[in-house]
Amino acid sequence: MIRDVEQKGLLELAKELGEVSEKARAKKLKTNDIQGGCFSISSLGGIGGTAFTPLVNAPEVAILGVTRSRMMPVWNGKEFLPRLMLPMDLTYDHRVIDGAQAARFMVDLCEILSDMRRMSL
Repeated sequence: MIRDVEQKGLLELAKELGEVSEKARAKKLKTNDIQGGCFSISSLGGIGGTAFTPLVNAPEVAILGVTRSRMMPVWNGKEFLPRLMLPMDLTYDHRVIDGAQAARFMVDLCEILSDMRRMSL
């Protein structure tokens, strides 16, 4: 688990993610390393996954599933242009999160991911 993400930059988050991932692969995670979160990200892209429905790990309230990105033709109103598409699936607890808020979160996340300049802020 990566704590206090709102206070960290992209490089620091990437470093911590690498450290946690290495501990997980080495089976050295402790209970404290995986408790206390409210949101998870699960990725199947590395093994070729194209879509899935991630399940919320209680007491967390949401999980984002990320699958394999790929180039796809996208119609812009005049022609098809190649675009890199990254399928994402959000599962959330409706008792805690309003569906409209979840939709806005996904719109904002997609806007940030589509503009590398915004990701570095």
